[in-house]
Amino acid sequence: MEMQNRMTRAEELLGRAPLFPAEEIPTATFCGRRVLVTGGGGSIGQELCRRISECRPEALIILDIYENNAYEIEQELRRKYGTSLSLTVVIASIRDSARIEEVFQKYRPEIILHAAAHKHVPLMENNPAEAIKNNVFGTKNVFDAAEKCGAQKCILISTDKAVNPTSVMGATKRMCEMMAGSRTDSTTVFASVRFGNVADSNGSVMPLFRRQITEGGPVTVTDKSATRYFMSIAEACHLVLQATAMAQGGEVFVLDMGKPVCIYDLACALIRETGLTPEKDIEIKEIGLRMGEKLTEELQTDTEELLPTAHARIFVEHAPAISRANAQTRLAALAIALAKEERTHLILEALQIAVPTYKPKE
Repeated sequence: MEMQNRMTRAEELLGRAPLFPAEEIPTATFCGRRVLVTGGGGSIGQELCRRISECRPEALIILDIYENNAYEIEQELRRKYGTSLSLTVVIASIRDSARIEEVFQKYRPEIILHAAAHKHVPLMENNPAEAIKNNVFGTKNVFDAAEKCGAQKCILISTDKAVNPTSVMGATKRMCEMMAGSRTDSTTVFASVRFGNVADSNGSVMPLFRRQITEGGPVTVTDKSATRYFMSIAEACHLVLQATAMAQGGEVFVLDMGKPVCIYDLACALIRETGLTPEKDIEIKEIGLRMGEKLTEELQTDTEELLPTAHARIFVEHAPAISRANAQTRLAALAIALAKEERTHLILEALQIAVPTYKPKE
């Protein structure tokens, strides 16, 4: 109930109605299938597991490196479904290729939803090698294992920060989108889903603002002109499930999230939600954009075209894909740079070559 209330408040604060009715879940895509969710203990991963469980899968495998969150969703689902749901929790790192292949060969997932990633922009700016190891090569491990076990579909969860990236995190996610797009020759369907900011997810700005308000302020915004595209956790999960049903190979699915939200206006709305007055009862302090952050986000580049799908609010990016061999060449160059881990500038140079649209902020 608490999660539902938070979702409702999030959607109200975004100033629009929810984009997906509850009955729109494509149940048939998951019913009777073996489904594996990487990062299944995270905010999005947990909600995906809840929705998939409603679809009566043959089996649900939750894979996460962090045991506490994985344990939490496991207990919730066992309380609700008992033995009627075949549920397995696997503690593993996507960076461990042998372990990932072992898990995939054992459970033979038919559908993989790949949500595991390092996602915090400023942290990844200071740890580019870890971002590449986890987001890029961890994703490669998942993709390779999905092909080897004969999975039907593997869906990458990406971000709008992958569009013309100015951050390491965004660049790694763009590389992952390119990797998915390079595998159209596979018997496994690979596709990507590009998210905006997910309201009330772990590490997002809304929980931060609420904590700062509870502590009496100040509420810190990077820039009073900064805007972001937002979606609720429920919308994010519906988008993944719908995209999984529609994917035929190589797509990048994008959700029409309406107009971007001004971060300063969001801070004011959250303060008013508690009955207080912005700038009078609670100070709003401008702290400047952090490393790798943009003033505004984009859903597509100037050279990309968004094409309609069967769903009125979901579009597909139309852009030239790279070949599998080309993707492998870029990955090999990144691997060489990682071997010189103490040379951060070499890693960033290799990432810029691998992802030509990556333009680091000075």
